[in-house]
Order: sequence, then C-alpha cells, then structure tokens
Amino acid sequence: MIEILAAVAGASITVAGVSISSLSRQGQESRESLVRLATAVESLTSRLDALHADIKSKDSEVFNRIGALERSVAKLEVREERT
Repeated sequence: MIEILAAVAGASITVAGVSISSLSRQGQESRESLVRLATAVESLTSRLDALHADIKSKDSEVFNRIGALERSVAKLEVREERT
C-alpha cells in the first residue's frame, strides 16, 4: 500500500511539474496539455479506486477463509480433548 501511495505522490509531483512548465507556453498547446494531464490524473484516480476495491474484497475473502479455518481447528481441538 505504501508503494501505491509513493507512486501516486510521484505521479502528482510529476504532473504538477509538467503542468507548471506547460503553463509557460501560450495558446492552444498549453490548454491541450493541461486537459491531457487532468485526464491522466482522473484515470489514475479511477484505477487506484478500482485497485483499492479489489484489495478490500481479497482481504475480506482471505479473512473469511481464515475465520472458517480457525473455527474448524477449534472444533477439532474440542474433539481431541474429549478423547
């Protein structure tokens, strides 16, 4: 998760730097660059949201399986103690 945040921070810094340098240009070219960069940031944001949702669902699945295994082991331990 830290790697993702570092990548986002690096991308944000890069986007900000490119935005500042492209704003020094005049006319249509600088407006088009700004639109492309904004679109790229929006795309990154949506991809990170999707990744976060995937990670949450996988974590939930893993913890559910671990819980089921713990309950099974507890049942086996109770049976073992009785014999």
